[in-house]
Amino acid sequence: MDITQILKFAANQDASDVHISAGEPPMMRIHGSMKKLKMPALTEEQTQEMIYDILNDGQRKQFEETNDLDFAMQVGDLLRVRANVFRQKRGMGAVFRKIPTTILTMEQLNLPPVLYELAKREKGLFLVTGPTGSGKSTTLAAIIDRINKEKEGHILTIEDPIEFVHKSQKCLVNQREVHAHTGSFSSALRAALREDPDIILVGEMRDLETIQLALSAAETGHLVFGTLHTSSAPKTVDRIIDVFPPAQQAQIKAMFAESIQAVVTQTLCKKVGGGRAAALEILIGTSSVKNLIREGKLHQIPSVMQTSQAIGMQTMDMAIANLLEAGLITRETAIEKAPHPEEFKEKE
Repeated sequence: MDITQILKFAANQDASDVHISAGEPPMMRIHGSMKKLKMPALTEEQTQEMIYDILNDGQRKQFEETNDLDFAMQVGDLLRVRANVFRQKRGMGAVFRKIPTTILTMEQLNLPPVLYELAKREKGLFLVTGPTGSGKSTTLAAIIDRINKEKEGHILTIEDPIEFVHKSQKCLVNQREVHAHTGSFSSALRAALREDPDIILVGEMRDLETIQLALSAAETGHLVFGTLHTSSAPKTVDRIIDVFPPAQQAQIKAMFAESIQAVVTQTLCKKVGGGRAAALEILIGTSSVKNLIREGKLHQIPSVMQTSQAIGMQTMDMAIANLLEAGLITRETAIEKAPHPEEFKEKE
């Protein structure tokens, strides 16, 4: 059996991820739970052959030099996956994540309308954060799709790899893939400022240079969307500032405070009856939030979020409480996912 057959089978089972690992049978993740396929364990040779079969010469060369590789691939007409290939103790391994080929709308994802209001702004920084597999790319794709349908402009995406493919509608959309079309996020961002974009999507803000360039782009009249692997909105602010050396931090606080439009942190919760529901923490760059960032009083941000529900802000605990109240998730799921589970235990 080759990888494409396994991926098609997994897609039919509604799996989000497929894991291939030497010494183990293939496994897939369905609604958050890992399941083994009824197949014998793969040998080291079988695993390498299966993986090398789907790589081109350039990808093989890159993998052999670095022992890691990220790429996206099309499987048949209806399935697109993002892949990571790596070496592990027993041999090679690979993880394939299904990328929906249809971009879901903001309404289908049940995203709060305030997010689109914020995405209509002319400039600034809009961050979507959360752990791997929390649906950050899906949320951003829905927002970019709405802008593409309703506004006129130039949307430039820099991704590693390209996940959702956007066709130009009212906007011109150019999508660049790191390694395939540009050397790095930072070199593509530097070039982006000469490519007349209105909206820039930075797939991942991984390092100081990329973060600094994104802040500069947001300050100079571009709307910049980006993702980070952080678990809350206040921690995102902290993380961005902490990347810089102490001597630069006061300047970065001022830059970040000036450009911040929103920080959305999301996590996926198991839904009652199957599927998953997104819980969204929302921090909006109001003047009081900007002042707290400028003054380094980040510990006060959660209380501002709790008292600003009327304008669309909410903490993760509030988002999870709303899902529980709506009967979409169980109390056990709420306790498992909430930053302050004791609040949910007290209500029992």
